[in-house]
Amino acid sequence: QVLLVESGGGLVQAGGSLRLSCAASGRTFSTSAMGWFRQAPGKEREFVAVVTWSGRGTDYADSVKGRFTISRDNAKNTVYLQMNSLKPDDTAVYYCAAAKVGNIPVPRYDYWGQGTQVTVSS
Repeated sequence: QVLLVESGGGLVQAGGSLRLSCAASGRTFSTSAMGWFRQAPGKEREFVAVVTWSGRGTDYADSVKGRFTISRDNAKNTVYLQMNSLKPDDTAVYYCAAAKVGNIPVPRYDYWGQGTQVTVSS
């Protein structure tokens, strides 16, 4: 079992930055690939980024490439999403997710956090 708690969301102006954190409990964190997803009002949840268990492998949605960076600190059981050059279209609830596999691509995410709101004003 893995419990995930996101933090770091908030209101920011377009062009600004935020760093989201996802604290995980459970012994399997260091062997799990970790992902970030988001869901905007009226839209389906979409993939944002993923990092492998070691932190060496990453993948991003085209819409955030070059602006967002995913990373992890296994000693702190935490995964991060650094978001730069934010746009109003980035407004969404951001969710952290953990997989039972360690590498990418991830066939399925088994654990989800409750989400943190990110609002980007124009």
